[in-house]
Amino acid sequence: MIPYGRQDIQQEDIDAVIRVLKSDFLTQGPAVQDFEQALANYCDVPYAVAVNSATSALHLACLALDLGEGDWLWTSPITFVASANCGRYCGAQVDFVDIDPLTGNLCPNALEKKLINAEQTGRLPSIVIPVHLGGQPCDMAAIKTLADRFGFRIIEDASHAIGAQYRNEHVGNCQYSDITVFSFHPVKIITTAEGGVATTRNQSLAAQMVRLRSHGITRDTDMMTHAPDGPWYYQQLELGYNYRMSDLQAALGLSQLQRLDHYIRIRQELATQYNQALKDLPLTPLQQHPDTDSAWHLYIVRLSTDKIQVSHRQVFEAMREQNIGVNLHYIPVHLQPYYQSLGFKPGDFPEAEKYYSQAISLPLYPKLTDAMHKQVVEALKNALLI
Repeated sequence: MIPYGRQDIQQEDIDAVIRVLKSDFLTQGPAVQDFEQALANYCDVPYAVAVNSATSALHLACLALDLGEGDWLWTSPITFVASANCGRYCGAQVDFVDIDPLTGNLCPNALEKKLINAEQTGRLPSIVIPVHLGGQPCDMAAIKTLADRFGFRIIEDASHAIGAQYRNEHVGNCQYSDITVFSFHPVKIITTAEGGVATTRNQSLAAQMVRLRSHGITRDTDMMTHAPDGPWYYQQLELGYNYRMSDLQAALGLSQLQRLDHYIRIRQELATQYNQALKDLPLTPLQQHPDTDSAWHLYIVRLSTDKIQVSHRQVFEAMREQNIGVNLHYIPVHLQPYYQSLGFKPGDFPEAEKYYSQAISLPLYPKLTDAMHKQVVEALKNALLI
C-alpha cells in the first residue's frame, strides 16, 4: 500500500545514531544541545527546547504561559486532539474557533467575532493556539493584531510546518507568537522517531520549559533558595515532568535537519503535480494564503460532494481498496466523546464539520515516485466514478 506519509531514513541518519550509541551519552547529552542550536539557527530564534513529543511541548508551553484553572484556551477544531488537550492538562477550559473553509486553518474573522462576544461575557481566552494545517501557516499577522487588542498569548502549533515560511520568514521565529511547537513524529517532514521542540524569543519562557521538562529541577545556583550543600546539589523548584528528548533522538533529528530544505522542495513539486493532475476533477485542494509558503506535510482535497454520485466514505474506501493509504486530517475535536461530555455538540462549528464530511489527505512524501503519484491520481479518478 502507498501510505499517506512515511519517514525517509538514510545511511547518514543511521551513522549519526550509531555514533551516539558508542558515546558516553544516550539520554540528555551534547546531541540534544546541538539539535536545539541547529533548529534555533534555522528558525532564526534565540531559544529552542527539545522534548519527547509535540504534545509535551504544547503542555510545557501552556505551563510556561501560566495557563491554569479559570483560564480559557481556544484552538481550531480541525487538529489532532493534543492542541486542545494541553489546555485541559493545566485545568483550563477549552473552546474552539471555526475554520476558514478555503485554507482549513483557524479563521481570523471568526476569531474576532468570538473575541468580541467573549469580551462582553468576561470569557476572553488566555491563550489561542492557531494550527498550521498540512504545513500551511495561519494568517499570523491578523491573529497577532487580535492578540494585542484582546490581550491573549499565542502558541503556534506548527507540528506540520517545520520548514514552512510566513511572509518570507521561517515558521518558528516567533515574530507573531510567544512560543512555536514542532513535531518530529515519523510521518512528519523530518523525524526524531518521537519528539518535539518549542521555540521562543523569551529567555524566561525557555528557561522555565527547560526546568519543567526535567522534573522542575535546576542546578543553577542563582535560582536556588540557599547556597548549595556541595557540588552534587540540585533543587526542585516546581512540579515538573520527565519530558526530555534523548541524545539518540536528537542525533537523528540533527541529521534529518540537514535535508529539510531538500524535502520541502520535493513536497512542493509533488503538490504542484497534484494541482495539475486533479484540476478537472470534482474536488478542491485547500487554497494557499498569499503570505505563506507551505511545508506541504499533507496534500488535502475537499470532495465536491454535491457534484459526485458517491459518498465521501465510498471514495475513501475505494482508495484504500486500490492500495492507496489515504487518511482524514482531522475528525473535529469538539465531536470527540470526551469533548462532547464537556458540552460541545454537532452544529457548534459548521465549517469544521462540513470540512470533515469532504476532506481526504492524499499520499505525499519525498520517496513518492512519479509512478506512485500517477497511481494515486488514477485511483482517485476511479473512486470518483464508482
